[in-house]
Amino acid sequence: MTGPGPGTLSTHVLNTAEGIPAAGVRVVLWRMDPAPAVVTETITNADGRTADPLLPPGSFRAGRYELRFHIGAYFTARGIAPDPLFLDVVAVNFGLADGRGHYHVPLLCTPWSYTTYRGS
Repeated sequence: MTGPGPGTLSTHVLNTAEGIPAAGVRVVLWRMDPAPAVVTETITNADGRTADPLLPPGSFRAGRYELRFHIGAYFTARGIAPDPLFLDVVAVNFGLADGRGHYHVPLLCTPWSYTTYRGS
């Protein structure tokens, strides 16, 4: 494991059921090693993005992470969630290989499905 690097981590959430950015989604970033611990927690803005990088330069470390997207509450507030919820908190577990470059982990979601990828 290396020390802090100049890399960054960001995310955004898209509501693909309605074709809009998902504003107001609670996003929690966890570092999974050596023991699970919350790194930061934020809410997506009107563009479905976080106001600041989840890991800004200087706090970026290689390792295992998990993003937890609270989409159940988001879709419930929009009035389009099933009862009971099919998806509530979507967890995306991923690895950051080095402390350089930009990592972007978006979530495209509906009340019944989601997908993610390493974006730019």
